[in-house]
Amino acid sequence: MAHGTPTWTCIHHCGACCRLAPEERQEALDALTEEQRETYLGMVGEDGWCKHYDSGGRRCRIYAERPDFCRVSSLADLFDVPAEDTDAFAIACCNQQIRSLYGGRSSEMRRFTRAVNRTVKGNA
Repeated sequence: MAHGTPTWTCIHHCGACCRLAPEERQEALDALTEEQRETYLGMVGEDGWCKHYDSGGRRCRIYAERPDFCRVSSLADLFDVPAEDTDAFAIACCNQQIRSLYGGRSSEMRRFTRAVNRTVKGNA
């Protein structure tokens, strides 16, 4: 059995974080500055998904230039999470978002869980 601390990792072809629907993500809006909030709201398409999300390829079309609030590395700062808790916080965020969009037994959830479990630090 693996022992240690899991490290957050992104799985390809998920896109759960690209579901921006402001009515579903009030906590995200509350964490943003006014300028970030305007950018966020400007990215929301009519269907609640980010306008830059390629739903066919399930990927971000502006990944290299995406705003800071789209970067998991910025989550800790946005939500005032201590650095040592960043991975756990990011994992919890992804778990919640993936579960709410695709379901707890979805292939996305299973792939995310496997990916995170493979990153456990301190394996013997």
